[in-house]
Amino acid sequence: MLAVNIGGAGIPTLMSTYLVLRYQLWVKAAIAVAVIAIIIHAMATPVQGVGIAVPVFAPVVATAILAFLLSREYAAPLAYIGGSMGTLIGADLWNLDKITGLGAPVASIGGAGTFDGIFLTGILAVLLAGLASPERPRPVW
Repeated sequence: MLAVNIGGAGIPTLMSTYLVLRYQLWVKAAIAVAVIAIIIHAMATPVQGVGIAVPVFAPVVATAILAFLLSREYAAPLAYIGGSMGTLIGADLWNLDKITGLGAPVASIGGAGTFDGIFLTGILAVLLAGLASPERPRPVW
């Protein structure tokens, strides 16, 4: 059986879609998602009885650096989009063929261990990219 986790796949997809539309980041977001998906897929390993395991900090740092290189001004939204969607695609969708051999009765897109990867990569990459982004001038009252 194949399930889609709302918190691990649905909400990050909706949030990423909103950010792409809000900031018109079509090309940069596509580049970020593709590059991070390739990196995550290379790092992801199927673990018997657990699912797809992804290292915690390497994808976060790679996502933050890539987002910062693509756009200093929009590094934080790009980090979220690339981190969450890249992890979802690279870890879950590209490894669907390996799920059947892991002994799990239900395969969940965006669930369990990958939810942690999607959440951590997206949120921590936003924090790192946000720290490196230039400050926007505040209005004077």
